Amino acid sequence: MRIMDKEKKYQKDIFKQQYDFEYKQKLEQDSIQTLKEMEITNLKHQQEVSNQKRNTFMSLTGLFIAILIGGILFISIKKTKKKNEELINKNEVISFQKSVLEDKNQEIRDSIIYAKRIQNAILPPLKLVKEYLPQSFILYTPKDIVAGDFYWIEHKNDTILFAAADCTGHGVPGAMVSVVCNNGLNRSVREHGLTDPGKILDKTKEIVIQEFEKSDEDVKDGMDISLCSLKFSKSHIKLQWAGANNPLWIIRPIHSEMKANSLNNGFELLEYKGDKQPIGKYSTEESFTTHSIELQKGDSIYVFTDGFADQFGGEKGKKLMYKPFKELLLSIQESNMDEQKEILEKYFESWKGTLEQVDDVCIIGVRI
Repeated sequence: MRIMDKEKKYQKDIFKQQYDFEYKQKLEQDSIQTLKEMEITNLKHQQEVSNQKRNTFMSLTGLFIAILIGGILFISIKKTKKKNEELINKNEVISFQKSVLEDKNQEIRDSIIYAKRIQNAILPPLKLVKEYLPQSFILYTPKDIVAGDFYWIEHKNDTILFAAADCTGHGVPGAMVSVVCNNGLNRSVREHGLTDPGKILDKTKEIVIQEFEKSDEDVKDGMDISLCSLKFSKSHIKLQWAGANNPLWIIRPIHSEMKANSLNNGFELLEYKGDKQPIGKYSTEESFTTHSIELQKGDSIYVFTDGFADQFGGEKGKKLMYKPFKELLLSIQESNMDEQKEILEKYFESWKGTLEQVDDVCIIGVRI
C-alpha cells in the first residue's frame, strides 16, 4: 500500500514537473511571441514615425521649393514688367525721334527739291538748245537730286557757245559751286562781251576766284569744263574750243577711199586735250588755250564730264574708262543724235546694273 502510494506520489510529482516544464515553456514562448509582436509593433511605429518625418520633410521641402520658385517668378515677372515698361518708354522715344527725323528729312528733301528747281532754272531749256543746235542731244543724269555737273549755252551775234561743266563734288555742295561757276560764264559773255573760249575761261576763273575769296575760308572749289564756240558763215563753219582738264572729241567720216581699211565703222575720232588746270585756285596761273578747228559736214562734236567713263559696272564691277566710251561713240555714228542719246542712256544703265551711280553724267553731242 505504501509502495503504491509512493508510486502515485512519484507519478504525481513527475506529472507536476512535466506540467510545470510545459507551462514554463509556454510562458517563455508567449513571452517571446509577445516580445516579437512588441518588436514588430515598435518597428511599425518607428517606420510610421520615419514615414511621417520623411513626408513632413518632403512637404516642407516642397513648400520651400514652391516658395522659392514663387519668389523667383515674382522677381522675374517684376523685372520683366519693368523691362517692358522701359522698352515701351524707349519705343515711344524712338518713335518720337523717328517722327522728328522723318519731318527733318522731309524738310531737307523739300529744300533740295526746291534747290533743284532753282538749278533747273539756270539750265538752258532743251527747246532753246534745239533752236540753236537742231542736230544735237544732251544726256544729263545727276547722281543725286541736284548736281555738280551742268550744261551751258549762250548765243551772241552769229556765235553759239555751249559747254559741259563738272564742278567740285556732287549733290548740294556741287550744285552750290555750279551756281557760282554758271554765273561766271554768263558774266564773261554778257557783261564782258567775250566769245573766244580761252578768254571766257580766263575771265570765268577770275570771277570764280573773286567770289570764293570773299569768304574767310580757304575755298579751293571750282570746275572742269569743255567749252565750244561755233561760228557759222556761208562758206564754212568755224569751231573754237578751250578746255579746263576736260577734252573735246570730234568724230569725222573717213573719205571713201580710206573706208576699206577702217576698223571704226568708217569714222575716225580726233581728240583735243584741255589745259591741265581747273577754273578756280591752282598752283600755276596760265591763260587757257583757244584751239581753232575747221569742221567738215558730217562731223560730230562731243563734250562731256567724267561721270560716264568713271562709272563702275559690267561683269567685273570695274570702271568703264575712256577707250570703250570712244568705241561706243564710233559704233553709233550711223544713228541720228536723238537715237545716239537713247543708245548711250541704255548702255549706261546696262553697264551700271545694280551698282550705285558714282558721279553726275553730262554729255553734249552736236552734228554739223
